[in-house]
Amino acid sequence: MSKFGNYIQEAYDELLHKVSWPTWEELQQTTIIVLIALGLVTAVVFSMDLVGENVLKVIYQVLGK
Repeated sequence: MSKFGNYIQEAYDELLHKVSWPTWEELQQTTIIVLIALGLVTAVVFSMDLVGENVLKVIYQVLGK
Protein backbone atom coordinates (compact mmCIF):
# COMPACT_ATOMS: atom_id res chain seq x y z
CA MET A 1 0.00 0.00 0.00
CA SER A 2 3.01 2.23 0.43
CA LYS A 3 3.63 2.32 -3.32
CA PHE A 4 0.06 3.39 -4.00
CA GLY A 5 0.20 6.14 -1.38
CA ASN A 6 3.51 7.33 -2.80
CA TYR A 7 2.02 7.36 -6.30
CA ILE A 8 -0.94 9.47 -5.15
CA GLN A 9 1.33 11.91 -3.34
CA GLU A 10 3.64 12.29 -6.37
CA ALA A 11 0.69 12.73 -8.72
CA TYR A 12 -0.78 15.42 -6.47
CA ASP A 13 2.59 17.19 -6.24
CA GLU A 14 2.99 17.10 -10.02
CA LEU A 15 -0.51 18.47 -10.61
CA LEU A 16 0.06 21.22 -8.08
CA HIS A 17 3.58 22.34 -9.00
CA LYS A 18 4.49 21.14 -12.50
CA VAL A 19 1.30 21.45 -14.56
CA SER A 20 0.59 24.79 -16.21
CA TRP A 21 -3.13 25.34 -15.96
CA PRO A 22 -4.88 27.61 -18.49
CA THR A 23 -6.41 30.88 -17.44
CA TRP A 24 -10.19 31.26 -17.40
CA GLU A 25 -10.08 33.25 -20.66
CA GLU A 26 -7.91 30.63 -22.39
CA LEU A 27 -10.24 27.90 -21.21
CA GLN A 28 -13.28 29.73 -22.60
CA GLN A 29 -11.59 30.36 -25.95
CA THR A 30 -10.48 26.77 -26.42
CA THR A 31 -13.91 25.51 -25.35
CA ILE A 32 -15.55 27.67 -28.02
CA ILE A 33 -13.09 26.37 -30.63
CA VAL A 34 -13.84 22.77 -29.65
CA LEU A 35 -17.61 23.37 -29.80
CA ILE A 36 -17.33 24.95 -33.26
CA ALA A 37 -15.19 22.06 -34.50
CA LEU A 38 -17.67 19.59 -33.01
CA GLY A 39 -20.52 21.34 -34.83
CA LEU A 40 -18.64 21.22 -38.14
CA VAL A 41 -17.77 17.54 -37.80
CA THR A 42 -21.35 16.75 -36.82
CA ALA A 43 -22.64 18.60 -39.89
CA VAL A 44 -20.22 16.73 -42.17
CA VAL A 45 -21.18 13.33 -40.75
CA PHE A 46 -24.89 14.17 -40.94
CA SER A 47 -24.48 15.28 -44.58
CA MET A 48 -22.60 12.10 -45.45
CA ASP A 49 -25.35 10.05 -43.82
CA LEU A 50 -28.07 11.82 -45.81
CA VAL A 51 -26.18 11.47 -49.08
CA GLY A 52 -25.50 7.79 -48.44
CA GLU A 53 -29.14 7.16 -47.57
CA ASN A 54 -30.37 8.88 -50.73
CA VAL A 55 -27.84 7.07 -52.94
CA LEU A 56 -28.92 3.73 -51.53
CA LYS A 57 -32.62 4.61 -52.06
CA VAL A 58 -31.90 5.38 -55.71
CA ILE A 59 -29.92 2.16 -56.14
CA TYR A 60 -32.72 0.11 -54.57
CA GLN A 61 -35.32 1.79 -56.80
CA VAL A 62 -33.24 1.08 -59.91
CA LEU A 63 -32.75 -2.54 -58.94
CA GLY A 64 -36.48 -2.87 -58.16
CA LYS A 65 -36.21 -4.05 -54.59
